[in-house]
Amino acid sequence: MKFSTREDIDAPREAVFAHLTDFEAWERGALRRGAEVQRIDTLSRPGPGMSWKSAFQWRGKRRQMVVRLDRYDLPSAVSFSARASNIEAQFEVELLEMAARRTRVIVRLEIRPLTLTARLFLQTMKLARGRSEARFRKRVAQVAAEIAARHGDRLLGHRPEPLRPHPLRGSAG
Repeated sequence: MKFSTREDIDAPREAVFAHLTDFEAWERGALRRGAEVQRIDTLSRPGPGMSWKSAFQWRGKRRQMVVRLDRYDLPSAVSFSARASNIEAQFEVELLEMAARRTRVIVRLEIRPLTLTARLFLQTMKLARGRSEARFRKRVAQVAAEIAARHGDRLLGHRPEPLRPHPLRGSAG
């Protein structure tokens, strides 16, 4: 199953990239939401190969997932792959500079089932595709608004609140 959306953010591309790749902030956000997150790579700088192990409650069950940063192209793109016991996911974010202080963020998510149970679940999601796509677009819009607000606060000299990302549903990131 594939999802795709785009949002325009009133911030320079480099600033948007910096917010999106603030991996420690994403980890803290997942921890605040009750997930367990553990960095499992040995890299000293951000780049392909960074990996996290995550455990969280979803639909009444404890789920575990491994997330890996596959692409880190400063300041234009990042992509992640994620694998749980029953699904694989690919999550890509592309940044296009629209103007000096405006960035278009294109987000793509592809989820592939690994088991019959996951295949049935994704089939159910396809039946409610409109609602699933709307939730995906809404969440991307929320993150975009948070980034724009944080960037605006930095320009005004305010200390920004940390990003509160959703635990990786299938990334993020």
